[in-house]
Amino acid sequence: MKNKGILFLLLSGLLLASSCKKYVQRQETNALISIITSGVWMVTHYADSGADITSNFTGYTFQFYANGTVDGIKAGVAQPGTWVGNINAHTITSNFPAAGSPLDKLNAVWTITDSYTDSVSANCVIGTDTNYLSLKKQ
Repeated sequence: MKNKGILFLLLSGLLLASSCKKYVQRQETNALISIITSGVWMVTHYADSGADITSNFTGYTFQFYANGTVDGIKAGVAQPGTWVGNINAHTITSNFPAAGSPLDKLNAVWTITDSYTDSVSANCVIGTDTNYLSLKKQ
């Protein structure tokens, strides 16, 4: 009888620990989505294989939405795209399928290297080249 009681306590503890972990992960995801979707972002630095092309993004702002879409907006014209964040991998994947340059430069899986509530830095490796991106919230 004691063994059944101990087994019940262990199983209850494991179930509770699993539920708490999922709750914490859900809260982290919700906080990240809130930070990303509240406000408009702009590119403050973009290095393409060592070449600074930040000026190509002049006039663009980016509005991220909780449903996984993003608009790249310039002069009131929005180019639609998608984004997916992965907290565990510290990545964000962005895709602007119908956009030309410079927005097509954002189509990648970006590894977050530094982040705050109002800025983020990331890089992506494409072949043998590494691109660097910094965004700041306006």
